Amino acid sequence: MPRKASSGPNRGFRVADQIQRDLSELIARELKDPRVGLVTLNSVEVTPDYAHAKVFFSLLTGDPDETTEGLNAAAGYLRNGLFKRLHIHTVPTLHFVFDRTTERAADMNALIARAVASRSKENEI
Repeated sequence: MPRKASSGPNRGFRVADQIQRDLSELIARELKDPRVGLVTLNSVEVTPDYAHAKVFFSLLTGDPDETTEGLNAAAGYLRNGLFKRLHIHTVPTLHFVFDRTTERAADMNALIARAVASRSKENEI
């Protein structure tokens, strides 16, 4: 009996990428919650069974805790919007997580700049 061709290991990544694109559009155009300001979706991680998706986001301005609360409150609405756009059997439950990667990167850049500045001062002496 021939085996059914698998969808391949990249399907999870493709689904996560499509969720990220569709969610970005839904949040920007249809979400009217005042707690949610200028949000950038950095990445989406989907479980292998597509039951849950962690959505990592960063902010331009605003309070991360308040925005997380607003996004998680709107998760059902956003999931319904995804259901209308995605053509998969199970649309995952959304869990929004504030991503501090950009903050940490800025801190590391500042540390490196200070180290370079102190080293150049030592070389002048």
